[in-house]
Amino acid sequence: MCVEEPKDAERFGFGDPGVEEPAKFPLAQMERVCENTTSADFRQKLSNFVPVIRSGDWSDIGGRQYMEDTHVCIPDLAKNFGFPSLDNEVVSFYGVFDGHGGKDAAHFVCDNLPRMIVEDSDFPLQLEKVVRRSFMQIDCQFAETCSLHRASSSGTTALTAMVFGRAVLSRCGTAVEMSMDHRPCSLSEKLRVESLGGYVDDGYLNGLLGVTRALGDWHLEGMKGAGETGGPLSADPELKMTTLTKDDEFLIIGSDGIWDVFSNQNSVDFARKRLQEHNDVKLCCREIVEEAIRRGATDNLTAVLVSFHLEAPPRIRVDRPGRVERSISAEGLNSLRILLGRQ
Repeated sequence: MCVEEPKDAERFGFGDPGVEEPAKFPLAQMERVCENTTSADFRQKLSNFVPVIRSGDWSDIGGRQYMEDTHVCIPDLAKNFGFPSLDNEVVSFYGVFDGHGGKDAAHFVCDNLPRMIVEDSDFPLQLEKVVRRSFMQIDCQFAETCSLHRASSSGTTALTAMVFGRAVLSRCGTAVEMSMDHRPCSLSEKLRVESLGGYVDDGYLNGLLGVTRALGDWHLEGMKGAGETGGPLSADPELKMTTLTKDDEFLIIGSDGIWDVFSNQNSVDFARKRLQEHNDVKLCCREIVEEAIRRGATDNLTAVLVSFHLEAPPRIRVDRPGRVERSISAEGLNSLRILLGRQ
């Protein structure tokens, strides 16, 4: 989905050259490119608004026995793989890959998807087409490349942003949803699934999976199909393009473990408050993950935060229609719900 572009703004990912040189990353270990680090700052020169891109990340195994999440942060996608940029444009890539049934699919996609995108002949002029094509190709490549044992037990969801993902944008302190949860309970997804011969049973796709779009999972019979229509479980990504303005503060990309205990607006409120205290994007990601654990999250946890300003978010009062003043914080309310649920 594309939105109308204001005159003083630019779409995510379509900027002119950065002033500061982005960091170089080793190709062989891309899944660990950004593990608990902060990426190098760089500038993207736009028409009137010049965002200063800063990114941080943090992950934790949470209450699970195995870590199946992985993520990547690449400030300059073309340069990272040794490709020249077109007209010196800088395209950044951020991704969170939430694996299920094992870590193989998540790591395979994290290792190979960014390179596949930048090697596409239409990159970066037709970015939407490139991303969609790369997702479908990486899914097929996973099935062909991995052994039967490796491919038979894992899949992954993928949430990526090209600055340009559930991802949540903070616009003057108000949460703007940038992605849709592809769950079997979603009416649009349920209709798509049923039109392709699948069904939803007790909230699960064909009674097996809690998601309707994923890479991998080729071992599940009746889930994926050949051709353009595919099967009930689709690797086709939902793309959304929006517009950056000076009011856009930061983007939060998180795995399911984060959103199990944070609402969109609550995550923005929490992150704004922490950034106002210390303005450290990496520390803010760590605090989001630690807060999720404190609230009772049991899944793997990964948070990536991309800031569009050098300064901390301003202290403003956000007027939200229908909001009722309350004397208990969102964190306290969540803790109360957990305690009541244990009674």
